[in-house]
Amino acid sequence: MASAPIIVAAALVATAHAGDDATAPAIHVDDTPAVIEIETRSLRARIAKEGYVSGIQAGSFEDRATGTRDLGFGLDVADWIMEPGSDREYRDRLPPELVYEHGTLHHGDLPKRGIEGPQICTQARRLQPTITRGPDFVAVEHSFRFTIAAPGRRAGSLWTQRLVFPAGTRYYLSMHRIDSVNDSPAMFLRIDMPGHIRHTAGDRFAEVFLSTHGRIPAAEFRADFPPDARFLYRRGKDPLPRRMIRAYRPTRADSAPGPWLAGMTLDPEVVSEAWCHQRGYVCMIEEFGGFPVRAGESFSAAFLVGFFDSIADMEAAYDRHRGARRLEVEDDRWRLLP
Repeated sequence: MASAPIIVAAALVATAHAGDDATAPAIHVDDTPAVIEIETRSLRARIAKEGYVSGIQAGSFEDRATGTRDLGFGLDVADWIMEPGSDREYRDRLPPELVYEHGTLHHGDLPKRGIEGPQICTQARRLQPTITRGPDFVAVEHSFRFTIAAPGRRAGSLWTQRLVFPAGTRYYLSMHRIDSVNDSPAMFLRIDMPGHIRHTAGDRFAEVFLSTHGRIPAAEFRADFPPDARFLYRRGKDPLPRRMIRAYRPTRADSAPGPWLAGMTLDPEVVSEAWCHQRGYVCMIEEFGGFPVRAGESFSAAFLVGFFDSIADMEAAYDRHRGARRLEVEDDRWRLLP
């Protein structure tokens, strides 16, 4: 892939949304023992330090212009390191946190196995994020070193997540990175992107948009179905999309559709698999990587998550950031890099 230009924060800060108080600070950060609260003129968000961790805390991501919030268990949260293949030949020696049953409604008939764990969002329990405050952005970084591994593998790979909130945008940018201590023919990291949708018979959202499948009305998610039944994307088996965008449109209190909440993987080639299925809630899982990895190597992906008034707006934002896999933060700037 050809190298993309370096993208510097100052070049990407958008005009604040109409109605914002121009006299208010561009970004306010409240660092408490349990959470980091971030408020810009366009967004509110919380990042949990304990409990259900990584990404954005459930129900806290708010579009200030409309009051719209996320509907799931968190946004942009991390699970564990996996690879294709069944674990049944060594199931009796596998840490229970890594057991992965396929052939089920929850996981479908796609054999996969855990390499390292535990699941970060539910079992890391506590993270110690650091905060960088720039002239027109705030960045948060946290990491976790995996503590358990499958038979024949080592524990100790490092997961890192960076999140950057530019002043004046209705989105943030992020990166997940794995520094591996293991070899694998097709290692990947599983994440929620953007996040799940809690609902009853489609009562809280109007539709889903997947750049791999188009617009899907909420009525399609009234009955449960497994990941490989519908709306599944698999690299190498399906056409590579021009953009990897996954979004849903929450409904407002008056039942009218609100803005889209979108999660974008800025280099579509890095996504190995992504699905959107119903299992009591709409489950929007993505796996990135899936390439050969040697111990001592790393892989990463970069993302954009935020609110948009239209699909055209999403696509325009995607195209401004296209091709990035890394997100770097310095004292006075952040950069997206290929």
